[in-house]
Amino acid sequence: MSDQFEVPVAALAGVTWRKSRHSGKWGNCIELAALDNGTIALRQSNQSDGTALICTRAELAAFLSGAKDGEFDDLVR
Repeated sequence: MSDQFEVPVAALAGVTWRKSRHSGKWGNCIELAALDNGTIALRQSNQSDGTALICTRAELAAFLSGAKDGEFDDLVR
């Protein structure tokens, strides 16, 4: 799975999905799960049987750093 960017969520059975405490109760959030091979899976909570995106820890760290710095704030205004 390490060379795949997109996988069916069903192929990730048994992982523990986590979401932000800031997520609303209407399913408007992204959930993440650490995978055994060191990558991170992301899925939409309202499509829990859909597709998950796979990224490396370094990719997610770069994104989170940018988000913390406000680089994407214009996308949610």
